[in-house]
Amino acid sequence: MARSGLAAAARVARWADAALRPGRDGANSDGKGTLSDATAERAAAELGLTVAQVRADWDTARLAGLIEVHGDSARPGWRLRAWNRDDSAVLRGWVALFDAWSLAHPEPAGQEPAGVAEVVSAMPQVLSFLQLSAGPVPVAQLLDLLEQRVTELRTERCEIPYGPQPEPVQAAAGATAAETGAAEPEDGEDTSLAPLLDWALHALASVGALTYGDGQATLTPLGSWAVWVKLEQICVAAQSPAGNIEQSAEDMLRGCAQLRPNAARAEYRAWLAARPVGSAVSELVNAARGDDALLRGLAFEALRVVGAPAEPDVRAVVDDATLRPYALLWLAEHDGIDPEDAHEVLTREEATWLWVDTAAAVADHGEAPMLVRHLESAVQPTVPALLDEVRAVGHPRTVQVLVALAAAHPDPALAKAVRRAAFQVHTGGI
Repeated sequence: MARSGLAAAARVARWADAALRPGRDGANSDGKGTLSDATAERAAAELGLTVAQVRADWDTARLAGLIEVHGDSARPGWRLRAWNRDDSAVLRGWVALFDAWSLAHPEPAGQEPAGVAEVVSAMPQVLSFLQLSAGPVPVAQLLDLLEQRVTELRTERCEIPYGPQPEPVQAAAGATAAETGAAEPEDGEDTSLAPLLDWALHALASVGALTYGDGQATLTPLGSWAVWVKLEQICVAAQSPAGNIEQSAEDMLRGCAQLRPNAARAEYRAWLAARPVGSAVSELVNAARGDDALLRGLAFEALRVVGAPAEPDVRAVVDDATLRPYALLWLAEHDGIDPEDAHEVLTREEATWLWVDTAAAVADHGEAPMLVRHLESAVQPTVPALLDEVRAVGHPRTVQVLVALAAAHPDPALAKAVRRAAFQVHTGGI
């Protein structure tokens, strides 16, 4: 259903990918990636559509992430690239469209922005009710639920003004509303939320989340699945085992440092479920750029939990020397290479750099025996070969790692050789 629902948007996005390469005109200079008139007319002619259809499909493609807008230009998103090989990318695209339902269909004219915002905030409860009902629900019943939820939202926002307040003025008996300043609805004024509910249901129908007509609404199977996923995410976020949901990425990763792998992954999932995926990925990448090698490794473990949506950000750091080995391993596993074989994508120098970086994490946060055992993971067949290549790779923590290893190793002769290597790196010798 998701694939068929987005088929028209994907068609326009693929046309744009082929016809509008970087440097060619195609978008208006409004920073929103809207199509210029000339481009829309060209697309309509070549695809056999009307201009209105092209613009509608283009807007859907942007909301679904098939097209990504960057300033005055637009480029294909990862979901379009993965369209033919990854059903999850298609589903994620539809969920993104579902999340943006309020942008997919214009709200009624003349409505106050605050009222529109309240209805958007209240609709998740309406959708949950539809999901639980598992069938058609009369619009009158949904309107009653919406009005209750909006009232709750308004009550939650009420605050007692700070500071001393004047005593209330008692109205004289029999005083009219006009005399006491009380507001009354003007004749003909519609204070009902019915027009906004009608808009919301039409908008959700336009993205394929429900059917709406004959005075009732019914979630589609795809809409029911999406609501279930959202409820599951809320439950996951509420059950954070280590309580790090509200923390920054760096603090969350530090909180996971002592957890076992499965528990850490559960914490990553809870943290990710509580925030938009784009900002979460950016936070994790920024945490990986820091000086703490342990956080670097944990950040990429969390990015593995993110999966495909993190691919563009991971590819973007491949040329960063500090992150390159981690990014290459992540991409290899993402492309289907067995994690045990993924290290083969690294050059000898990259593997050595990663060994030093991991050793730095162990030296900072682990115990001495762990650092000694870390020797076994080196790609070099002998310790002298390892030391030669470690000295040449130029990792900024090389000296500290070698000093810590020398202090931890029980073999006096090997420890002496490691100390000598540390001294040579420190003094610039060979």
